Amino acid sequence: MAEAKIRVLVAKPGLDGHDRGAKVIARALRDAGMEVIYTGLRQTPEMIVSAALQEDVQVIGLSILSGAHNAIVPRVMDLLRQNRMDDVLVIVGGIIPDQDIPNLKQAGVATIFQPGTSMDDIVRFIRENVPSSGPAGSACSYHRPGSLVLEHLPGHQDHSESAASVEAPRRPGGPQLRGLTGARGRDR
Repeated sequence: MAEAKIRVLVAKPGLDGHDRGAKVIARALRDAGMEVIYTGLRQTPEMIVSAALQEDVQVIGLSILSGAHNAIVPRVMDLLRQNRMDDVLVIVGGIIPDQDIPNLKQAGVATIFQPGTSMDDIVRFIRENVPSSGPAGSACSYHRPGSLVLEHLPGHQDHSESAASVEAPRRPGGPQLRGLTGARGRDR
């Protein structure tokens, strides 16, 4: 029986409009064999936790460059607790001053990756710290089957009117990078 892939939600909370780094991380995690859901730009804490709940993820990666981490991250952590999702590993990356790290960890963040962190270090941290039992195929208390997804691949066309009643097909085999319905997707 094949081992279940680690499911990671990568989100860009707040008003930060720079997402190149988040996309690079998403691709690196995908290439490492994880299933990645990228939410797109300008996500609220409520949108992030709702997506994590619907997508049954084991890891949430928040990419924050705007300086709003002291307001956004505690709200995400509170919402996770309210939804009994305490077993979801939360990691933060971006421009986070050293003096803010202890408060974020006290709020429940597993680690913070600052600029210059290698992709291998991020992948290794996730693999070593993701809960061994939890979402991704288990009978988790917050699993919501049937969430809508769209392939987030080059050339993807948004057919939102038809996507409302159809789940995107899964490609057998290889890792996937997927986007949620409503995500901005690729800039053209």
